[in-house]
Amino acid sequence: MSPANPTPLAGHGPGASDAITSAAAARDHVRKLLREHGRTGGANPDAVIDLLLVVSELVTNAIRHGEGLAGFDAALTDEGVRLAVRDHSDIVPAQAYGTGEIPHTDRTSGYGWPLIIRLSAAVTVEPCPGGGKTIRVFVPLA
Repeated sequence: MSPANPTPLAGHGPGASDAITSAAAARDHVRKLLREHGRTGGANPDAVIDLLLVVSELVTNAIRHGEGLAGFDAALTDEGVRLAVRDHSDIVPAQAYGTGEIPHTDRTSGYGWPLIIRLSAAVTVEPCPGGGKTIRVFVPLA
């Protein structure tokens, strides 16, 4: 995703053909990326499950709370996957830099950010030129 190209990306670079418009499409894209590079879980299949949960939470948050999904990118590294999810809202989620503590109430929501924080090695929120923000996370696969 680049500031010069605010359109939704299909995943691992400019010019990708399929737009990501839902959490399911984003998960499918990440699964395909992992398969193409022979990284389907191996000795640690739970790491892939964790990655797909983070993908779901970030994309769902962009759609539900960020005024819509504006872009999605996933890049495989030797150690894991870097995700970038862009939305149309300038508001930084209050929980984005939290401790990852799970809510101690009977609430039915509010669990997404704690899960993202617990399963990601790094989380950043960057404002985008012209509005919106990009949330970048790194999810280890080791």
